Amino acid sequence: MRFSIFVAACLMATPVLAEQAPKDEPGNAAVNTPDSAQPKAPVKGANSFTEGQAAERIKEKGFADVKGLAKDNDGIWRGKATKDGKAVDVSLDFQGNVFPPK
Repeated sequence: MRFSIFVAACLMATPVLAEQAPKDEPGNAAVNTPDSAQPKAPVKGANSFTEGQAAERIKEKGFADVKGLAKDNDGIWRGKATKDGKAVDVSLDFQGNVFPPK
């Protein structure tokens, strides 16, 4: 009898739980997809990129000679690179956004 009541309660609660969608806060997605607009500045967050992965991601965006990468307290990789023959400061946030943008 108790088991039946428990099962009935669980079945009644399931639709209510399924209707609650997670909140999606703008500019704070865990991943930046190709159709996402890049934010204007690096987004703070726990960054799981290794230094090597960060350098590769930055190079994929057209930068060369990436060096001096260090992760700051906001989880943003910052360093130096060259683009179009000019030395620039470069950064990579936890979403994979590279700054300065293209």
